[in-house]
Amino acid sequence: MIFAPSPLLTVTIEGGARGTELHVHAGGQGVWQSKMLRTLGAEVSICGVLTGESGRVVQHLLEDDGLTVHAVHRDGRGGAYVHDRRSGERVEVVELAGDPLSRHELDELYTTTIREAMSADLVLLSGPAGDGVLPDDVYRRLASDLTAAERTVVVDLAGGRLAAALEGGVRLAKVSETELEAVDASSSASMAGLIASATRLRDAGARSVVVTRAGRPAVLIDGDEVSTVHAPVMEAVDPSGAGDSFTAALAASLAEGDSLHGAVALAAAAGALNVTRHGLGTGDAEAIRRLSTQVEIIRADREAHAQLSPDELAGRLEVDER
Repeated sequence: MIFAPSPLLTVTIEGGARGTELHVHAGGQGVWQSKMLRTLGAEVSICGVLTGESGRVVQHLLEDDGLTVHAVHRDGRGGAYVHDRRSGERVEVVELAGDPLSRHELDELYTTTIREAMSADLVLLSGPAGDGVLPDDVYRRLASDLTAAERTVVVDLAGGRLAAALEGGVRLAKVSETELEAVDASSSASMAGLIASATRLRDAGARSVVVTRAGRPAVLIDGDEVSTVHAPVMEAVDPSGAGDSFTAALAASLAEGDSLHGAVALAAAAGALNVTRHGLGTGDAEAIRRLSTQVEIIRADREAHAQLSPDELAGRLEVDER
């Protein structure tokens, strides 16, 4: 199940051999993650607030994609964007975050999410389109209540929302290197600094942490074990959405009961393949699974972990990166 508080209506203008084309889709972080989950064969439900005219369109689009939608409906302005890609690059024409959720709407969404989570194998908490849509503390409460109910909680969040979810406690937090730097003021660009920052996230409330690094090996912290994740580096056509594909594949694999290393390998393959395609959260299930066999997860020496400083551990992993 995906907590996606404010799905978007997305309109993309494309140029092609037949002239200008207009593409209309549902979007937003949780929706893009749901597409990869569906690609990998997962049954997916989504909990969110659908607003006004755009929300009615979004619900039809989500259901057409095979999702089970548990929506709180309201009037107002929904989140949406129009992008022009005729030049080959994404040009923002209009972007709307949508209206903030009222207390009553938040209560309805929260209750709906708890109810549906009770029958889910895994709960993925995704972010809203804009910072002002809902309070960060909702993520702390959800993480805490779902963990107390023995649900597996995975988060792909940033900033205050990430800090709040960690306070509640989660099974796994996935962050990008850029997001890690934003949430940890003491973070540095070195491998030692990255490991230290990721370890602080673990200590803040995540059992495991994965840090993606845009074409470089990801870093996995699982308890006291630190590893680097090496996937084939593909020629990038459009890097947008690679992180969401990574998170979705990770969630799909964990929901199936796979090991953490198996889930991370599948996630790395999904993220690597995503950059070779246009479209967010897209891929081919068999291609992802075959590519995952080429992913290598290299652990630092287990016995030495307790004695190694972050700099010493980083030195070992930097050798592995080469």
